[in-house]
Order: sequence, then structure tokens, then C-alpha cells
Amino acid sequence: MRDLSILLSLCIASLLAQPTCTLRSHLKIKELVGFAWKNCGSPDDPAVMKTLSISPDPISVPGNLMASAMGTTSVALTAPVSLNVTLEKEVAGFWVKIPCLEEIGSCHYSNACDLLDQVIPPGQDCPEPLHTYGLPCHCPFKAGDYSLPQSQFYLPDIELPFWLTNGNYRVQGVMGADGKELGCLKVSLSIHSA
Repeated sequence: MRDLSILLSLCIASLLAQPTCTLRSHLKIKELVGFAWKNCGSPDDPAVMKTLSISPDPISVPGNLMASAMGTTSVALTAPVSLNVTLEKEVAGFWVKIPCLEEIGSCHYSNACDLLDQVIPPGQDCPEPLHTYGLPCHCPFKAGDYSLPQSQFYLPDIELPFWLTNGNYRVQGVMGADGKELGCLKVSLSIHSA
């Protein structure tokens, strides 16, 4: 679960921690459809997601989301933890890689722990339900198994850059440290904006 909490936290941080930029429009996500995930690393990666369940489908934004997960990491995840994100959008039946613009898209983050600190300042309690279940939201993440029981999260309105609108997307995040891959998670979903 620690790898889950860091991967999900990092994904959220990479979207929310960015400064407002001139490329943003007033498009808001209306719903997310067809969420799917899989581990994409090698069998000996130390950080592995075992289960991840998200409902309903479609997920309304704003709205409530139910999620549960189990994962493990056999090594401690300590700063700096790099994160390579590859974001692709389906265009006319082909998958097109979206470049890194304003730190959103297919970007490399040399220390993803800093992203977590931007979203949840150090010293502040982890948000619910992570706090209730004793799940960390900052580096370091100790080695071990973690589980998030079925829990409810509220998704607020989220503004999108104008170039990240309706469509099918694939996102791959690869965590690493000291030149070694720690874990890889691939997510696919469809975004419908208002």
C-alpha cells in the first residue's frame, strides 16, 4: 500500500501542485470513464500494486469516489525518488505522447517527494482516510505491506489545460532511485469535460 499511496499521491500532486499558467482554460472535468490499471514493471520490482478498485464508473467530478487497494514495497522509498510520467492521448486511433508542458504531461520529476510536500506540507497530518488507517503521505515510505479498505474520497472540480480535454488517455508512472526502477504503474481512463 505504501507504493500505492506514493503513486496516487504523486499522480495527484503532479496535477494539483502546478502553478496556474496562461495555458489553462475554464474546462472542468465532468466525468472519468473506463478506469483500468496494471503493473508495468519487471517481476522483481520492489514496489508492486496487488489490487486497486475504484467506483463508480463513470466517476463524476465533482463527486464521491470509492476506492480500495493493496500493495507492497520490499525496500524503503526515501528521497530522492524519481518519477517518469508518460502521458498519451488517443487521436484518430493512434496513441500520441503528450509532451511536458508547464510540468504537466510526459514529465520527469527528479524528486517526487517534493511534489508530495507541495500538496501536503510537512508536519501536516495526512488527509483522510490515509490518516485513519495510518498510511503515510510523505517520504520516507518504509518497506512493508499496506492495505486501504474500501474508502470514500471526494473529488473537487478540477480545471484542465485546454490541450488536455475530452478523450482516452494512458498514463504510465515509473518510480526509481539510485538508477534502479522501483515500480511501474499504468492507468487508462477517458475524460469528459464540461
